[in-house]
Amino acid sequence: MKKLTLILLCIATLGLASCKKDTIVQNGANNLTIIKYIEPSAWQSSSDGFTLTASLSESRIDPRTFENDAILVYISRGDGNFYEQLPFVYDVQAYSYSVSQGRIDIDIQSSDFQEAIPDRPTSRTRVKIVLIESFQD
Repeated sequence: MKKLTLILLCIATLGLASCKKDTIVQNGANNLTIIKYIEPSAWQSSSDGFTLTASLSESRIDPRTFENDAILVYISRGDGNFYEQLPFVYDVQAYSYSVSQGRIDIDIQSSDFQEAIPDRPTSRTRVKIVLIESFQD
């Protein structure tokens, strides 16, 4: 009886081990990184002076990308060797962004109104936009 059980176990093990295994390899990343720059003169003040806004046109934010994909924005203040993901607060300045089809608006505002009017950037600002593909169910 033990021999029969052992033989059946060996046959079952060999049968299961020979099952086909599929490996799916994708042909590249489903994301896109875009680098843009904002010159100091591109920052526009709101009518009350409490918000500075810079607009970036980006044709790759089409209706499908706008509705389905993740859109991440990072900035490098002063075009330095670092990026900070938006939104964030630095030195009482709140940095945020909004996305619409074909466009990203980056805003700078006071985070607590200790200084109601934000400081205008005096050097070029590098912006990294990352589009991560996704699909709606």
